[in-house]
Amino acid sequence: MHLSVPPATRRAGFTALLALAAGISLAFLALPVVALFTEAPLGQIPDLLSDPVLQEILAVTLRTNLIANALILLLGTPTAYLLATRRFPGRAILVTLVELPLVLPPAVAGIGLLAAFSAGGLLGPPLEEAGIVIPFTEWAVVLAITFVASPFYVRQAIAAFEAVDPRLPDAARTLGAGPARTFLRVSLPLAAGGLLAGWVLAFARGVGEFGATIMFAGNVLGVTQTLPLGIYEQLDSNFDLALAIGVLLVILSAAVLLIYKLISSWRSSISTSTFPFRPSRSLPR
Repeated sequence: MHLSVPPATRRAGFTALLALAAGISLAFLALPVVALFTEAPLGQIPDLLSDPVLQEILAVTLRTNLIANALILLLGTPTAYLLATRRFPGRAILVTLVELPLVLPPAVAGIGLLAAFSAGGLLGPPLEEAGIVIPFTEWAVVLAITFVASPFYVRQAIAAFEAVDPRLPDAARTLGAGPARTFLRVSLPLAAGGLLAGWVLAFARGVGEFGATIMFAGNVLGVTQTLPLGIYEQLDSNFDLALAIGVLLVILSAAVLLIYKLISSWRSSISTSTFPFRPSRSLPR
């Protein structure tokens, strides 16, 4: 005799299965974060954060990320604008090249930078003749951060510029604005929310960079040691300090994620707003 299962029972069973899978997944994701805060000596963190070693690590992290983010913004913004507003043969290849570091293993990124800039690398001889040494210096940290973090900004910036209504830059050009003025006064302000969101992601990726940095720049205190490398260094010598750095990075990551969500929410709330000017259908005589 065939017994049919009521639809309500099937729905309840499927919902319970979903809840079980979600519970296991979320518990697994939360466990390392909870363990970090549980095992870290939270009462000693203020003293640990004043440790001279950590001050050196913070200084290197701040300097290298500021320079790297300046490079990402100054070079990535026009790159994204070009790829978003122009269609030409090979564009898809260039977009893929922009995205490639997103999926490259960090070790491959590091050894690639060594192959490009080391003494025996692709650009090594001309750099050596000019007296420029990049590997295992602070500039190596900057280049490693720029390489791994820039795609997060450029890809988001491309999407932001593509989302700008093309009629608005066209209207500005019709009214006499040149290409540079149109970019600065129309396209850039309209895409600003997306650019900011992309920069937040790039900043977070740069602060957390480890693999490419340790291969290309090494792990020298006061020179190339950033916060993630500091955790690696302190695992054996001062585990409490390593935990304190971990807590600091978790808080920073959570703050960055919250900022990104707030920016995304703000962009969604204004996405339906109209441009404050309505150009005339005919040109002025």
